[in-house]
Amino acid sequence: MNSFLRGSMNYVWCTTSVLGKGATGAVFQGVNKHNGEPVAVKTFNQLSHMRPPDVQMREFEVLRKVNHNNIVKLLDIEDDQEGRGKVIVMELCTGGSLFNILDDPENTYGLPQREFLLVLEHLSAGMKHLRDNNLVHRDLKPGNIMKYISEDGQTIYKLTDFGAARELGENQQFASLYGTEEYLHPDMYERAVLRKSINRSFTANVDLWSIGVTLYHVATGNLPFRPYGGRKNKETMYHITTKKAPGVISGTQTSENGPIEWAKTLPAHCQLKEGLKYLVTPLLAGLLEESQGRMWSFDKFFFEVQNILNKTVLHIFYVNRATSIEVYMEPEQTFVHLREHILAQTDVPQPSQLLLLENELFERKVDANTSARGYPPTDPINPVMLFNIENYNVILPSEWDLPKFPTFPNGISVENDASLAKVACSVGHECKRRVENLSLLDTLMNKAVHQFSGFLSGLLVNLLKRTHHLEEIEGLICELGKMFEVAASNHETYQKVATGILATYEKQKSEFQRVSEPIHQLYTRFVKEESLVREWNSGYRALRTPNKNRDSEKAKSLVDRLRDSWQHMLRDRATRALTYNDEQFHVLEKVKIAETGKRLKALLNDAVRQAVEQEAECLADWYKKAQTVFLQTQFLLKDVGAYVDAMYDARDQLKQHREDLKEEISTDGEVSTTIAANKSMVPPTIPTVGDGTASTGDKGSAARHNQYKLLCFMVRKSTRTSGICL
Repeated sequence: MNSFLRGSMNYVWCTTSVLGKGATGAVFQGVNKHNGEPVAVKTFNQLSHMRPPDVQMREFEVLRKVNHNNIVKLLDIEDDQEGRGKVIVMELCTGGSLFNILDDPENTYGLPQREFLLVLEHLSAGMKHLRDNNLVHRDLKPGNIMKYISEDGQTIYKLTDFGAARELGENQQFASLYGTEEYLHPDMYERAVLRKSINRSFTANVDLWSIGVTLYHVATGNLPFRPYGGRKNKETMYHITTKKAPGVISGTQTSENGPIEWAKTLPAHCQLKEGLKYLVTPLLAGLLEESQGRMWSFDKFFFEVQNILNKTVLHIFYVNRATSIEVYMEPEQTFVHLREHILAQTDVPQPSQLLLLENELFERKVDANTSARGYPPTDPINPVMLFNIENYNVILPSEWDLPKFPTFPNGISVENDASLAKVACSVGHECKRRVENLSLLDTLMNKAVHQFSGFLSGLLVNLLKRTHHLEEIEGLICELGKMFEVAASNHETYQKVATGILATYEKQKSEFQRVSEPIHQLYTRFVKEESLVREWNSGYRALRTPNKNRDSEKAKSLVDRLRDSWQHMLRDRATRALTYNDEQFHVLEKVKIAETGKRLKALLNDAVRQAVEQEAECLADWYKKAQTVFLQTQFLLKDVGAYVDAMYDARDQLKQHREDLKEEISTDGEVSTTIAANKSMVPPTIPTVGDGTASTGDKGSAARHNQYKLLCFMVRKSTRTSGICL
């Protein structure tokens, strides 16, 4: 009786626990005999043993040479106890291969952005370690990138399968053929797949092409170059990869002998944000170049990846388009560059950009010269809010056409039904993503209202404080004017000046009252009574929004049902021959998939999207009113600013006339002597002229003396106005 268990000196594995299979061997899950630690064990088949001994040993030598967090760790190389040759024992990557991850219906349209960035970072780091050790992999593809989950829950992607790897210096070449055809550089494809006798050698740069194809696959869920019929259409595949223009990153043929649809951009279904697409697209174009002269070097690739990863990312919610964007900034860039980035992604002119974070203008949270690396942290849930102050509309972003749920044919075909069930799951996951995105819009639109309301409240609070402050300054300037009028009582010219200044002051005071009254009214209505917030809350309560209805949770539940049915179909496919009862359950699962798909589509289109569209309309109406208040506040700020200028003018006139009068009075010798002896004396009250008993000459001298002291007192008073920021 054959046993499924095999072992080596320190490890045992089960041949039914297959983790992966290749041309020269298979990988099984096993355990350490001494501590029970799970491991991955690679065994080799007869085809592998037919290779030259030095080629067989090459994989062992490469694994012994490398030691990096993004390369699967070698634990041991031992002999199979049944004499079937050596086995490689490696750390177990429980997340499976990147190929299996992409093959899951959840990722039919590519990985989420955060996961793509992890793959980009870890693949680049692992490849850099190989190049630093003069190694070429020669079989890079998603199937040879494993997902490792560390003890603390972090995801780490690791390169594996070095059966085709070898040492190769920067300028060295090789002639042997390895790799998987969809990921092969066109030169290698011509020889290995088309089997043309061409005397050509290759450099380590062939790995760059494979990296480009892999990254495109990860970002979109599809291969970049797809002839009609797939692998069967080899000549067209070669034509697509060799005849494409520079900058083209994909070519697709959708009908037999049909035209090639070329693209220089990533497809609409790609989950990367526009800001990241802008950076990744030229990277893909540089890697997917058939010409060795135009293809990027490894150094260029590593540099550009680090450049992307080192950028400061600012999350922004553009309210008028209900769109989340991401701005990728160089760490040393400043606020002026941020505005340029926003203009490039939204077409909102820089003067029309109102950026808020935590109820404050973003430019007040960061200095104009603050580098991006010093910006406050943001994330998709807590972004900077962008309002276009010249546009009152709120419009939901357009989406690419939702794929249709498949229709099952009558009868039972376990193979075809399993494939259609997988497609249904793919569409279901896309519906779920859209429900989640619309639920996020619900959250962000609500936050945008409260941010703008808080910002307006802050403006009105400061405006009212400024108004009260100005009223205090008014009193001081009025008092100074009256003092000057008394001091100039014996000087007709200055008396007229004082009267004119006081008359102008009274006129300005009357005009300012017409400004201060609406300020108090706005403050009462929108700060004390919070009428804008209450108006929004009243309208929002009437909406059946996705967050209130827990629509994201409903979508997840429905997708889980689809996946359960898909798994049932897979089991039926593996069984092949179904009993009568099995067939009845199989049919019921098809009905279940169809009905669940209808419910998901109805949830998305009839419930969630309609609710968010209504919310966007409510937000647009609310924003028009809020904008009106904002504009009123801006006008009042200008009026207050003009009045501040008028107050400064009045103060400056008083100061100048005071100095002129002081100079004229101080020319009297007696007064000068008196003042010289009492320079520091400043009377606590306005001084009187005298008791009326002195002679006419003495009275004139005393009057001038008292006028001068009064002017000195005015100096002290005026310092109270000059030191106040209006």
